[in-house]
Parts: sequence; C-alpha cells; structure tokens
Amino acid sequence: MISVLLLVGILVAMFVGFNVGGSTTGPAFGPAVGADAISKPVAAMLMTVFFAIGAWTLGRRVVDTLGRELVTNPGIFTLEASIGVLFFVGLALFVGNFFGVPASTSMTAVGAIAGLGVARNALDWAVFGEIAIWWLVAPVIGFWVSLVIGRYFYARLHRLIAMERSAGDLLKVDRSGVVPVPRPTETTNRRELWGVTTVIAIGCLMAFSSGTSNVANAIAPLVGSGVLEMNPAIIIGCVAVGIGAFTIARRTLETMGSDITELPLTAAIVVAVVSASLVIFLSAIGIPASFVVIATMSIVGLGWGRATRPVSVPEAVRGEGEVPVSVGGLAADEDGGEEVPEIGEEEPEDIPSASDLFDPGTTARVVLMQNVVPMLATIGAYLTFRFVPIFGF
Repeated sequence: MISVLLLVGILVAMFVGFNVGGSTTGPAFGPAVGADAISKPVAAMLMTVFFAIGAWTLGRRVVDTLGRELVTNPGIFTLEASIGVLFFVGLALFVGNFFGVPASTSMTAVGAIAGLGVARNALDWAVFGEIAIWWLVAPVIGFWVSLVIGRYFYARLHRLIAMERSAGDLLKVDRSGVVPVPRPTETTNRRELWGVTTVIAIGCLMAFSSGTSNVANAIAPLVGSGVLEMNPAIIIGCVAVGIGAFTIARRTLETMGSDITELPLTAAIVVAVVSASLVIFLSAIGIPASFVVIATMSIVGLGWGRATRPVSVPEAVRGEGEVPVSVGGLAADEDGGEEVPEIGEEEPEDIPSASDLFDPGTTARVVLMQNVVPMLATIGAYLTFRFVPIFGF
C-alpha cells in the first residue's frame, strides 16, 4: 500500500513540476521570444537545461526551507499529507496556466504548506513572516531599480547597444563541412547578434535562478516527509518541469512575450537582469522567490522611469512640470548621431503611449491571477486538512 501511495505522490509531484515548467518558462524567456530572438521550442530546451542546473546546485536550500523549516513539526508531512499539498499546488497552478497566466509557483506552494501548517497548528510563523516580507520587498526593489534605470540610464544604454531585430532569420546553418555550423544571415549585423546572444544568455540565467527557487515547489513535501531522498527528488522534478516547458508553457510565453508587452531587446535585458539578480539573492538565503511578480513589476518600473524623463525632480516637487500619464516609452531613438536629451528636456510627445509597453487588460488579468491562484491553494489545503480526516492525523 505504501508503494502505491509513493507512486501516487511521485505522479502528483510531477504534475506540479509540469505546471511549474508551464508557469516559469514565460517570465524567463518570454522577453526573448517576444523580441524574436529565439523560438518557443528553443526556449523550452534552454529552460529545461538551466533549470536543472539551478535545482541541482542552489535549489536544495529552498527545499529545506519549505520541507523542514516552514512547519514546526515536520512529522505532519505524512505521505498522504504530502500528496494532498502537492495536489493543491498543482491544481492551482493548472488554473493559472489554463488561463495563460504565469502564476507565482512559490506563493502557491508556500500557501498550500501554510494551509496544512495552520490546520495542524504547526506553522512556523516567524519563517512564514520572513518569506512574506521578502515577497513584499523584492517586487518594490525590482520596480525602483528598473525605474531608476529607465529614467537615468535606459536611453543611453539603448543608444549604445541599439539592438532592434532586423527582418528575416538571425542565423542559417552552413552544412558545407562535416559538422553543421550556424552562421549569421546577410541581414544580421554584429550589434544585433551580440544583443540577441546577450538576452538569450540572461534568459538562461533566469532559468537557472528559477531552478534554484522553484524546484522546491514540486518536491519539498515528499523530501520533508522522508519518503524521497533529495537527489532523486530533484531529478524527478526537473524532468517534469521540462515536459511542462515543451507543452503548456507555449501559452505563458505568448502572454509574457506578446500579449503583455512587445519589449525591445534592451528592455528585455534590463528586466531579466533585475529579476534574475533578486531571485538568486533570495534563493541564496533560502527564500522561495516570487519570480513572476518581480518580473512584472520590473517591466512596469522600467516604463514608468522612461515616462518621467520629460520632468526634472525639482520641477516635479514644485509642481511646475507635467508628468505624462503614459507609463510606456521604452523605445529610444536609434539615430546615434544625436545626443540623448537631459532629464527635463525630453519632449513628452517623444514618449510613446502605454500600449507600447504593456496591455492594461492583460496586465490586470495577470495581477489578479497572481493573487487568486495562491489563495486557491491556501484555502483549499486548510479546509481539507482541517475537516477531512483521511490524511493520517
């Protein structure tokens, strides 16, 4: 009977991992796909590989946090309870993926475990409070860092690297030799090639950071219960994430890469660097990071920073300037022969509309689902473990 339950637990964990792959591939490679830097299958392959590297190296610390430290009595993680927690995590994430919204896997997993802990009076409120505080602080940091970059550095950065994609394929395969070699096409210039390579590399960094934080969401209950060792559990989780990346992630790639925003490569790089840096920092201290929320706030902060360039800080304080209503405006003039206008001297009409950054309707849907999905997991787990006496308590 135990072996049957263990098989069920592994299958449910893989279902969670499948949905983790679907919900995290979009934030990691959506900007690169939206900028036509790579295709969706290539994004899925890169996500699978670098997620596994992150999970195998730093992901163990977050697994310990969720599986052993978030509750005061790890004994509540019976095999039956672990299956129940994973079921609610997977079900909630599937709802988000069904609507094409990359919901926060960390918030969902912590919510389900917290529901179990509250129901059994075993939640470590100090650990939970620390996690919740970082969930509030990290997106704010991402927003303000991106805002400063957008206001003071983005225009010059964009003019310096000028990475708008040209028409046609980026590379072609030269099969004249023994080994096929990819080479730039006639329409690909050196600066574009460098920019595309950079944004793909940073996407890989984001996939790595996602692995450090999100593998725990699929396997922590089973590891905490003691029915699976850390190494085989990580392998199972990574395989499931890869399956999700190649299948259901196509919808979240469209949401993050096309529906919310059509980012130029410069903006994609800024968002990726800010988000990945914060996620890796949080993973290093054992905090399961809210990857999706940080990336979304970084996009908005970057656009808001660009929108405020026509007004200097003293003018804004004195009320003499008028800040554009738009929070868009990531595009910068590609003509390198002109100097970038100083703060307060840029004309408001030079700032594109908000639709150039993100679609308000889609963004509202994403923000709503990022809150609804974790609540579904938390409430469902609490009610089940509190009132349904079939989980070995």
